Amino acid sequence: MEIVVVSRHTEVTERFRRHIEGKLAKVGQLQPYAQRVDVEIMHEANPRMAEVAERVELTLRAKGPIVRAEASASDRYAALDLATTKLLERLRRHQDRRKSRHHGRGEHGDHVAPAPEASTEVEAEVEETSFGGPLEPGVAVEQQLGDSPVVIRQKVHDTEPMTVDDAVAEMELVGHPFFLFIEAESHQPAVVYRRKGWTYGVIRLNTTTQPAEVAASA
Repeated sequence: MEIVVVSRHTEVTERFRRHIEGKLAKVGQLQPYAQRVDVEIMHEANPRMAEVAERVELTLRAKGPIVRAEASASDRYAALDLATTKLLERLRRHQDRRKSRHHGRGEHGDHVAPAPEASTEVEAEVEETSFGGPLEPGVAVEQQLGDSPVVIRQKVHDTEPMTVDDAVAEMELVGHPFFLFIEAESHQPAVVYRRKGWTYGVIRLNTTTQPAEVAASA
């Protein structure tokens, strides 16, 4: 498994690189098909943010969904510990979900609970990521909203239609509280979001506009 370390506004010593390799050794045990882990180290120079000055982002790339985890702390060793713990926990949860599916819980499992309305938190986060404008897939762009201090971060992802169960799995692996996707059966935009424990909610958008291939086959 390849480990690629990049840094922003800081330098990474050889000692810390060796520490990263040691911390991520357990990843291969939980994900034997892991190909690469991207490790991004960032330093915030603002003294008012000293408690979260060191930030570590981990991105695991393998044959399957991408797994991400991130954490901030006053010390980069602590930030790496926190991020690694999150990454390993997401891999373990993914394994547990696969075992549950294997034992016949059905396509959507017992964890998904349909909900007619989104929570305020989910609506706000979806709105922040839906700011208009064509973007290159996979490239994040930030833009200030007028003269206000609000900054909108937008990003476009390539995707394929998937089931609700697959969407829940993807959400858990990237560690987000929600996941936007196109439902395979209906081709409708939908969002799954985390509720309490192992329960999730699903919100679907009813639209009269259908994909060209679906309309042509109707």
